Amino acid sequence: MGRVIVLVAFLGILLALFAERFITFRSRILATRELKQNHLPNCQYLKGIAYGSEDIAILPNGLALISSGLKYPLTQNFAPDVPGKILVLDLEEDVLKPVELRISHGFDLQSFNPHGISAYIDHTDDTVYLFVVNHLHPHFTSQIELFKFLDEDNTLIHLKTIKHELLLNVNDIVAIGPETFYASSDHYFTDTILRIFEKFVGLAWCNIIYYSPGEVISAAADFGFANGINISPDGRYIYVADLLDSIVHVLEIQDNKTLTRVKVINVGSLPDNIHVDHETGDLWIGCHPNGWKFSFYNKDDPPGSEILRIKNIHSEKPVVIQEYADNGSVLQGSSVAVNYDGKVLIGTVFHKALCCDLH
Repeated sequence: MGRVIVLVAFLGILLALFAERFITFRSRILATRELKQNHLPNCQYLKGIAYGSEDIAILPNGLALISSGLKYPLTQNFAPDVPGKILVLDLEEDVLKPVELRISHGFDLQSFNPHGISAYIDHTDDTVYLFVVNHLHPHFTSQIELFKFLDEDNTLIHLKTIKHELLLNVNDIVAIGPETFYASSDHYFTDTILRIFEKFVGLAWCNIIYYSPGEVISAAADFGFANGINISPDGRYIYVADLLDSIVHVLEIQDNKTLTRVKVINVGSLPDNIHVDHETGDLWIGCHPNGWKFSFYNKDDPPGSEILRIKNIHSEKPVVIQEYADNGSVLQGSSVAVNYDGKVLIGTVFHKALCCDLH
């Protein structure tokens, strides 16, 4: 009888713990948040983008490189059999028309599944290098593809594939040299169920990895869900979006390439990719205002989109501004926003892309 009482008590504790974790998890992914419409003027869909524009890297001349067609566990996809691609869009043109980039012969296009991207310009010869996180479809093995971008003929030349045991499950990447980058990566699990359980119980097993051909280290550890990553215009700080905690970390780069925490900014939404305005230093962030709707897709009640901008991030009082919000009737699952010459380009994980005038 005593063993039965102990077993019942143990099961009761487990159920109570599960209930507490479930309530906490729902709260962290903003399951009940209501979103008010806040649209920008003169918005237009980008023709030819219907299956996602998950990340965008913009060059100083107005060329925007766009990753499209991401297939990822527990994420909606409207074209599961269509390989991923990289597009280019010239924001200086009067008619905005994305064009698919050709990729050099020998690269496996059928398994190409691009996620986060980052561009680096070598100013010694103006070569543009494009780093692409590639989750090989259908097994989602994570690796980094390095390309050289030839804008004169809309071509990507594949230079190398980068793999490393610390780059277990990469989400996003920021290039700091021709072969050097920081990346947000899961520390342990690649299995989808285990990763969900990891986040559900509140484990912080995401790292920021520094990679160079001669050295690969864990530069910072213990993030709940490290997502978007970028670098300040002066090259001193790394910004990391911690999705489930609804915060953006500011980390300072040390001489040994490790990162030390400076501050966090609460944003009140689930932050995805980060774009940094190199003139003002402002951060533009694609966000998921209601993670429950994003994770459990319902076409009759789709996930909305939200774009936030952080001004004066290194001051004592950074300012978080909502630049755009939609309840899913126009744009679903926003993941990135980049500003250029009075316009903002908004990308999504699996839906359309939008270009709007700023106020």
